[in-house]
Amino acid sequence: MPRVPSRVSSWLTPAAWVAGVTAALLLVFPYGFPNYDTIYALVWGRELAHLDSPDYGSALPPTPHPLTDLIGLVSTPLGDGAITVTMILAYLSLALIGYFVYRLGTIWFDRWIGALAAAIVLTRAPFLSNGLRAYIDLPYIALCLGALLLEAKKPKAGWPVLALLALAGLLRPEAWLFSIAYLIYLAWSPAGSRQRSEAAGERASLERADTQKAGLIRSAFVRARDALSPPPPALIALAVAAPLLWALFDLITTGSPTYSWTGTKETVETLNRHTGPVDVILYGPRALGEVLQWPGMVGALGGVVLGYLYLRRRSILGIAAALLALLAFALLGAAGLAIIARYTMLAAAILSIFVALALLGWRLLEPDHPARRAWQVFAALIALMFVAWLPNQWDLDSRVDTDLTNQARIENDLTDLVDAGAFEPVCGKIAVPNHRAVPRLAFGLEIEPTQIVSASEEGTPKRGYFVAPASPFVIHNFILDPNDPTRASFPPPPGFEEVVRNESWVVYRRCP
Repeated sequence: MPRVPSRVSSWLTPAAWVAGVTAALLLVFPYGFPNYDTIYALVWGRELAHLDSPDYGSALPPTPHPLTDLIGLVSTPLGDGAITVTMILAYLSLALIGYFVYRLGTIWFDRWIGALAAAIVLTRAPFLSNGLRAYIDLPYIALCLGALLLEAKKPKAGWPVLALLALAGLLRPEAWLFSIAYLIYLAWSPAGSRQRSEAAGERASLERADTQKAGLIRSAFVRARDALSPPPPALIALAVAAPLLWALFDLITTGSPTYSWTGTKETVETLNRHTGPVDVILYGPRALGEVLQWPGMVGALGGVVLGYLYLRRRSILGIAAALLALLAFALLGAAGLAIIARYTMLAAAILSIFVALALLGWRLLEPDHPARRAWQVFAALIALMFVAWLPNQWDLDSRVDTDLTNQARIENDLTDLVDAGAFEPVCGKIAVPNHRAVPRLAFGLEIEPTQIVSASEEGTPKRGYFVAPASPFVIHNFILDPNDPTRASFPPPPGFEEVVRNESWVVYRRCP
């Protein structure tokens, strides 16, 4: 049997791992669908493909993200197949997150810790819920973890890390901060610093006339200055590429380079979400806790402390990455963006490795190490907490499956109306119960989102179409956010007559 080349073999194992996890996710959760933000990206990408500016004028549009809009543009020739492409990327992103967590845990500690960390991530309800709805946060997390894995395998890897962070920075602005932090890290050169400090010390010894205090200040300044060596211009350009490209994208499509930032803050205010420095302190830990749950929170804290105390060289990169991810979340939350659980999922993915470390890390200590027994006791307590929490975790994951099934059915029923020609002939605008239905209809009907109005936010037109929920079940399952300004139900406007209905929707029409 011919031997598989090592380079090919190095790709076969992760490919098989990701394919296997993806298949398992499809088997357990077969009803994933693109969420509101992602459907909008497909609509806007199609408009870009037709050389039109994206239509941001509908009620409560999401933040545009250049990379997802580009995916929408590229997949436009596929028609409805663009949704399939999006869902393939969603399932693959979730599987890749599990693989990257496994590999990071393996490199930093061992395979068992990596495998347990991946299992923790892939069973957390927010990862499943947001991942199988194709939120952009999952590809973003995968890119960031991929960059971290490159750095873990080869310290100061340089441009490959910055390249992945640049792509991530076209999905979420936190990656901009990661790129700048990594650039500073690359500029720090301890070896060069020692050599330059010795030379500076020789020069300083000749300046005997200086006072001791002035000498200390000068010495500290020289050490700080000499510790940094400017990185190559190409790396600097790569580090700042994402924010510049995002600003350029906004400038070209809207005329304002800060549209995404200001538009997002306006949406946060409209939905009355938690934001600002005080809310970061009050609600930030709770948001992280929604992802890790309380056994994971206690385990992560213990794992970080134990790793720092007893396995510092192995743990330091992971601790730094987790702190940086939490710092980026806090800074953006304090600056006016929303404080919600899915924005903490990158930090949670990294911290899951330290949860696994808390449970299994005692094995890495010498048998006679004085801390080994205490670590075992702590690991047993964390394990008992997870066992006690297991019924709650089952309920949370089951709820994800139920919600996906219910909401996918409602979304598919809306698409069935489009395919059946329920909105022909076009004789005016289409009114829908709330803004969630806007991008789905705009995508299916191939019209601009502003041709569809949200009855809750914008009222109803005097002519055209009116789409109403067919049952309380649809009303309950078709609200995006608890703070959405959506009325529970309302009758069709006067003069509108029923055209067609299915299990989820009733379509009314009033045409001249």
